[in-house]
Amino acid sequence: MKPAPSAPSAITVPLLDLRAQYAPIRTDVLAAITRVCDSQRFILGPEVDALEAEFAAMLGVSHSVSMSSGTDALLAVLMALGIGPGDEVITPTFSFFATAGCVSRVGATPVFVDIDDETFNVDPDAVARAITPRTKAILPVDLYGLCADMDAITAIAMRAGVPVIEDAAQAIGSRIGDRQAGGFGLAGCFSFFPSKNLGAFGDGGLVTTNDPHFAQELRLVRNHGAEPKYYHSRIGGNFRLDALQAAVLRVKAPHLAAWTDGRRANADRYRALFADAGLDNIVRLPTEPRGYTHIYNQFVIRVPRRDALRDHLTQRQVGTEIYYPVPFHRQACFADIVGADDRFPVADDAAASSLALPIYSELTLEQQRHVVASIAEFFRTV
Repeated sequence: MKPAPSAPSAITVPLLDLRAQYAPIRTDVLAAITRVCDSQRFILGPEVDALEAEFAAMLGVSHSVSMSSGTDALLAVLMALGIGPGDEVITPTFSFFATAGCVSRVGATPVFVDIDDETFNVDPDAVARAITPRTKAILPVDLYGLCADMDAITAIAMRAGVPVIEDAAQAIGSRIGDRQAGGFGLAGCFSFFPSKNLGAFGDGGLVTTNDPHFAQELRLVRNHGAEPKYYHSRIGGNFRLDALQAAVLRVKAPHLAAWTDGRRANADRYRALFADAGLDNIVRLPTEPRGYTHIYNQFVIRVPRRDALRDHLTQRQVGTEIYYPVPFHRQACFADIVGADDRFPVADDAAASSLALPIYSELTLEQQRHVVASIAEFFRTV
């Protein structure tokens, strides 16, 4: 039975409202931008140096090396490790494209493995089964703001003698116990894309590491391998973060904890609202394992009739997104590396059933009630 058409709602709930976040900090952001403009120092320099020191302290690591984007953070790490043709990097088949795309860009082969049905993160048992003599790194993803099972993954990596590159692009501030995302492996890679929990005013990224030698290699790679200027000890690229983005991030970073608390409170409120609506047996809500701290970069539910529900929510002025509709093993560009017998049933199910709801910290109770009421309305008609 098709759901009955519903009239547009007077309540609008965007997937993300960056203007609501910006308004209280506008004066400070503009002052920081003016400071950089007055200095006329736009590439690296004191703003970037200060950001790297502040973020290393905030994330509990010895070194942080800023990058031009989260994608370039991943690419720089792979280049610094010398990973290339003939090498394999194990990674989940369910993530943002950059995770696997960067592996292919350095000439290596991404080896896809399935995800855990509860967390959306990579299945450590599948990682262990995928190890071969050609494995040169394991690249887990802290998807949606929840750390992967990094204890299990680092143990597998130690036995195999390969590094762990943690894709923490969506997980700044996420924890397992008192350890933060980005500090479990050789390197952690972060993105400051504007929609992230901590977003720049454009692209930006960061690599964290506790290895001083590797940090220096990253600084070389991000600047064409040059040290000193015009003397190149290796091949690198232009992966530098500009000073304007660093200045904006330095203003926003002190607010991150409060924004994260707001997202987590909204997640708890969603759980209560879904329970009150009697949707517990229809809607699968995000999991937060004991001892983990989820930062809810996305609040992703799993539902039957996902596409029809999304259409209904659009009519009710509720913003949603599908992260991600096509796993890597079904992407045309990877068709030549996926075997005919390869199966990834959990990722396929997640791609067909997952839907992200608004979760930003400024979301109001009225807006959340409208989201849940609209979902309840849909399932009453099907």
